[in-house]
Amino acid sequence: MGLQQNVTGNENVYARATISETLCHKRYETELGLRQLVESDMNSLRRILDELTLCKSDLEAQVESLKEELLCLKSNHEQEVNTLRCQIGDRLNVEVDAAPTVDLNRVLNETRCQYEALVETNRRDVEDWYTTQTQELNKQVVSSSEQLQTCQAEIIELRRTVNGLEIELQAQHNLRDSLENTLTETEARYSSQLSQVQCMITNVESQLAEIRSDLERQNQEYQVLLDVRARLECEINTYRDLLESEDCKLPCNPCATTNACGKPIGPCVSNPCAPCVPCTPCAPSASCTPCVPRPRCGPCGSSVR
Repeated sequence: MGLQQNVTGNENVYARATISETLCHKRYETELGLRQLVESDMNSLRRILDELTLCKSDLEAQVESLKEELLCLKSNHEQEVNTLRCQIGDRLNVEVDAAPTVDLNRVLNETRCQYEALVETNRRDVEDWYTTQTQELNKQVVSSSEQLQTCQAEIIELRRTVNGLEIELQAQHNLRDSLENTLTETEARYSSQLSQVQCMITNVESQLAEIRSDLERQNQEYQVLLDVRARLECEINTYRDLLESEDCKLPCNPCATTNACGKPIGPCVSNPCAPCVPCTPCAPSASCTPCVPRPRCGPCGSSVR
């Protein structure tokens, strides 16, 4: 009973260790999947950050090109204005009787003002667009940085969790190995004890078989002895009956005319010392029993056997 309880306890401990190992393995797989998801999110965020950086560089290059184009336009405009001024200055000495013409300087100034206003408007629009895009990029960079920091913190925490789970898994493996070794030792020990008990049981069974055979033999001998005793008692009773019947036939007084049974008899025997009845030999199957002494028929008073 104690062996069965110990084996059952070891099996329960081994089952609990197996369940703990399975749970730790499942938890490790779950954490590993979460880690892979976080790493994939980080990689996608890094790609987005790289794209945003490239977009920012493109926008900066576009702004630089627009600035250069604006400078080129300004220089071309100044050259055209100077050329027109030179042409107008050369023609100021010409007198025309025709109607007054349009003031070219005023027209040029208006055109220049319109171009400058258009250029300023474009510049402001470009600057506003650049500022807006820069702010959005900065916001995206900040949010990406925060997400990156959060992901890094989560990765660090997951690494710590994974390390702890690996340590716990190793401890569970060690516990399982120790339990398996203990179970093996217990099985070997109880197997040896069981073999010893089986040997003892075999010896006891052989001894019981010998005792049973001895008892049967003794019982048979006892039955034989009982049969011999019964036969001897029957023979003894038979001889006793014969002796009693012979005693009844013999007279107690040799001179009496009747015997002990009251029957008439003849005259006294001539030899009073002769036995009345000879001694009967013993049966060959029974042990010889000595004859019982009884009184003589004659006056001598001696006894015969």
